[in-house]
This record gives sequence, structure tokens and C-alpha cells, in this order.
Amino acid sequence: MRQKTKRMSCFRALVLCAAAPVLATVAPATADDDLATLLYWQAPEQAVWEDSFEEPMPPGFQVVSTEHDGPVFANAEGLTFYKWPQRDLRNGGTGDRQDGVSNCTDTVERTSAGLMSPYPAGLVLPELDSRPSCTEAWPLVLADEDAEPVGEWDILEREDGKRQWTHDGFPLYTSVLDKEKGDVNGGFKLEARGDSPVLREPVGPRPAIPPGFLVQQTTTGRLLIDNNGASLYAWQGDETNKSNCFGKCAEIWSPVLAPATAFAQGEWSVIERSPGTNQWAYRGQPLYRYSPDPRTRSLRGSDIEGWSNVYTQRPLPPPSGFTVQDSRIGQVLADANGKTIYTYNCSDDAMDQLSCDHPGSPQVYRMTLCGAGDPELCMKTFPYVTVSPGEESVSHLWKVMHIDPMTGRLAEPDQEGALAVWAYRGRPVYTYGGDETPGEANGDHYGEFNGRRNGYKAFWLRDDFRDNMFSR
Repeated sequence: MRQKTKRMSCFRALVLCAAAPVLATVAPATADDDLATLLYWQAPEQAVWEDSFEEPMPPGFQVVSTEHDGPVFANAEGLTFYKWPQRDLRNGGTGDRQDGVSNCTDTVERTSAGLMSPYPAGLVLPELDSRPSCTEAWPLVLADEDAEPVGEWDILEREDGKRQWTHDGFPLYTSVLDKEKGDVNGGFKLEARGDSPVLREPVGPRPAIPPGFLVQQTTTGRLLIDNNGASLYAWQGDETNKSNCFGKCAEIWSPVLAPATAFAQGEWSVIERSPGTNQWAYRGQPLYRYSPDPRTRSLRGSDIEGWSNVYTQRPLPPPSGFTVQDSRIGQVLADANGKTIYTYNCSDDAMDQLSCDHPGSPQVYRMTLCGAGDPELCMKTFPYVTVSPGEESVSHLWKVMHIDPMTGRLAEPDQEGALAVWAYRGRPVYTYGGDETPGEANGDHYGEFNGRRNGYKAFWLRDDFRDNMFSR
């Protein structure tokens, strides 16, 4: 992947890469592109992953480092654990309450619950003959008869007599969409915002950070912020565990001071700025806040030469044919021709809130939205991003999927008419027929409830005015 920019930021092995200077042009990928120039991802040969605090776990469970969501808990096969936190919708709520019962049952929901107006209660759901129950789509994480609670792990006695593991009071599940160790196709650590459905969330250990800091999930990595939401930055002009930012520099870039009781731990160190004044450093890089930042969780400071946001980890690059483009409020992922990439979101309005955005699930919602049920019109409105000869992916998040465009369902590779398309987290990605020039995002929030319940959203890499990069 090649990107020509007004200034090319340095890529650090410690994932302290500049987040996003304004792009002048974006050229198609070539085989000899230097991944070290990427703005939003880390190079595979330099990959580092987020560290986490150790905690006691039941026998057979493990912590798996995942590419987008950081460390997660998993079973012996490496399948990710999820929780289903209850969330209030417009006409009711669903999900599991902390320290409550599990609302995921063997019942196949046949009608809409009417939780989101204008969806009427009692609306018959599609493809009932193949619709799974909640426990079929989200297998329970079951405890053996002799299993005992440990630490944050407890056992819930279900009404059906089964014993289900909980963590921090939330019942745990796996997802049938996860096939390999490291898959997190069932949910996100991204925030549920506005009219988005009740999302499943991957469960993992606490990030190994000192008090006063947080890790914020974004579409492009695990952003380090303070407890007030302010972004943290690092400077190329510093040395390892030594700050060179004083005077006027320190007026604009406020050092993140460490209390007198602070001590080094893991990848964190405490450096002395002056006698009696200490500063935090992460992976050897002294940390700062950018005084002119216009908002919390900002990337603006990374536009200043030599300065970069700090991430505990970032994903690996997308397939070689993808590019980055300027758009109206930030930057988007795009295809080789500069056309914005879109993902499709969908959730049944039923008590089990089953996801319907995967090609293994009913396509009636998507086909209705993009083409009034006409698959050929859908292909014109939101075409699949097909795989070009020679394109490869080094990322676990991006894989080749075969689709029957007439049904929108999975197909065999040798099936007549099947398309080889790029899939992100197990779901195809699209462009929009209404985008004419690189960077246009006219298909963003296309659909019901701004595309959150049933619709398309642009693949935002950076958003300086809204929260698209923080939420689904």
C-alpha cells in the first residue's frame, strides 16, 4: 500500500505512529510498498500487542491477543468469550443484567419484540425454518459439575439446570461466527451509540495501565487516553525515558506528570523531569497532552510534525489494494480507485437480538434496503469489493469470502457466478454507486436509524467532528 502525504510521519515499532496528517494523493498499491510508512496500522514484522494484568482463571481458559480488540478471554480452543450487557431501547430493553440471569435461551424467537419504533411488535421474522435460537448462535460457556468460582469468575445456575460461567457478573458466550483462535467476529469493544442494537462485547482482562489512564477502542487501534478522555501524545524529539520538551514546548505540550508515589510497572516507567517532578513514559516514550486539542479523544495533535497519538496496539494493514482518502469530516478506507469502503450493519428487532449482517444469515433486510429486493439493483447501489489478482492480506481481520450475488449468501469457490470478495471480520465490504470522486462518502449512514439498525456506514479511519471511529 502506498500513500503520498504532505508529510510522511515516522512509523515506530512501539506503535507510536502519527495518526493522520492530511493526505494529498493516494496511489494504488505496489508490491514493494514500505509498510513502515502506513499511517493507521503497524507493520507485521514490527507488531506489538497490548499487555494486560494477570488474573486467576478457571482451568482450560486462556488469554488470547487479538488484532483489533486487544487481549480477550477464550476457551481451550481459543474461541473468544462475549457478554451481552442489557441496554434500554426505545420501547424496552434486552440483554443480560450484571449479576442477573441469562436471557439467552433455547427459544426460537418468531416475531419482532417492537423494541425500536417504527418496528411493530409481532412482525414475523424472516426464514423461521432456519432461524437459530439465541443459544445456538451464542453457545453458552458451560461449567463442569466440579468447577468452582475463582476471582472474577463465578457460576450461574440457569433455569434449564445448566451451569454457566460468568465474569464480573455477566453470563458468558462464544459465537458461531468465530472459527479460529483470535477471531472476534461476534462483537466489538466499540461503543454502542444512539440507535445501535444491543451489541455483544468481547470480554478480556484489564489492560496493564497505571491508575489515571484508560484504553479507548477505535476502528484503528487501542488509543491511550487519560481518565478525563484527553489524548496522550509522544514526540520524536525525546530520547528513551528522557524528555527534551521544556519551555515553550511544555506550554503547548503539557507533560503527563506522575505522582510521587508512582513506580515503574511493565511497559510503564517514571522519569524525572526536574528535581521532585516526575513524568510518565510508556514504552520509553514520555507522555504529553496537547493543550490546543479541541475535544477529548482527539487526533489533532498528531498533525504537528514529530508528534503522534499513543496506542497500546494497532491492527495490521488491510489488503494491498486498499487506500486512504480524505473525506468531509476525516479520512476513510477506500479501494484502489479511491472509492470509500462501507460495512453493513443489521440486527433483528427480537428479544434475542440476533445479528443479521453476516452472509450466513437472512439477506432480506439488506436486499430490501439496497435494492427493494432486487439483487441486481443491490449490486449497483452497493457493489461488493472484489479481490483483484495478486492482492493479499497479512491481517487476520481481512479474508477472502465467496458470495452468490443473487442471494447474498455464502457460496462455494467453484460455484457458477460466485464472487471472490473482501470480508472484514467475516462480513463483506462494499463501495457505493453514488460516490463519484475519491473520498466521497454519500452512502454513509444509509438506512434505518442512520444505518445503525439496518444500513451502511463508511469505514472511518479518522473523524474529527463526530464519533464514528469510536462506535459501531
